[in-house]
Amino acid sequence: MLGDILLITEKHKEAANTIVKQILTIDKSKIIICISGESGSGKSELAHSIGKELVKSHNVPTKIIHSDNYYRTHPKIRNKWRVENGLENVGIGEIDWKTLVSNVKDFLDSKISQMPCVDLVPDEVDMLTTDFSKIKILIIDGLYAINLPADLSVFIDLTYHETKKAQSARGKENSDELRWQILEQEHKNVLSLKEKANIIINKDYSVTCIK
Repeated sequence: MLGDILLITEKHKEAANTIVKQILTIDKSKIIICISGESGSGKSELAHSIGKELVKSHNVPTKIIHSDNYYRTHPKIRNKWRVENGLENVGIGEIDWKTLVSNVKDFLDSKISQMPCVDLVPDEVDMLTTDFSKIKILIIDGLYAINLPADLSVFIDLTYHETKKAQSARGKENSDELRWQILEQEHKNVLSLKEKANIIINKDYSVTCIK
């Protein structure tokens, strides 16, 4: 997303270095990496660190997609929609999977693709054009990203309670009661995807390969 605030620390870089070693063992012409975790767990920071390591240190053309760009409802009315339709509907079904899967297919087929991109300053959705013929590795990060088929799926095992301080520091999240109710519902949805992961990032940000 345009205008996102990234707070990349040494722990993100160290975890990225370990994961990149795993990625480089995958012998495919097109590779998909998915990263999931709760709000504030460091998904974007980790994705950026992995992408930068692949491009700068290994000269592997890499693109990052943020699945937060694919919500069905516009950012300006999303919370209103959630309240009116019930917070139990917060979760995996809010994502426009059809469009996201179509963009992933464009990557696999080496096509030019148009993708939604949220500009966080005006809270508007723009369109981003990418030539996937030049890209070898696609990284998709987001709350529910590992719901997609991937060559490597990473789950950051931190709860929103554990990252509350980080969220406040980033200034990205309101701390009102509605936001915490939404985070609780997201927590249930994100946790349901953990079993799909090949790699777990633990609370101390160490990396565990599980399958």
